[in-house]
Amino acid sequence: MFVLELTYIAPIERIDAALAEHVAWLDAHYASGVFLASGRKVPRDGGIILAVGDDRAKIEEITRSDPFSVAGVCEYSITEFVATKTVPAMEHYRQQLPS
Repeated sequence: MFVLELTYIAPIERIDAALAEHVAWLDAHYASGVFLASGRKVPRDGGIILAVGDDRAKIEEITRSDPFSVAGVCEYSITEFVATKTVPAMEHYRQQLPS
């Protein structure tokens, strides 16, 4: 599982100009089953996306395709973790620690 942290590097007006495309991009990755949750950070200086996958390179490719990335208005930090505990509703996403 991955935590994708976006940090805005442009004025909020440029963020807002790319927002509709960014939301459509989010929707596509929710539909494909890669994204589980997302939202703005407080204060509004970026966002967080919770993503599933086994291939970090694929996740990096996805972040590069974000309209925010393409427009040069954000940077991504990607943290991979093993989700060994979840709420019951996310039981399907639980993982085992590697041996």
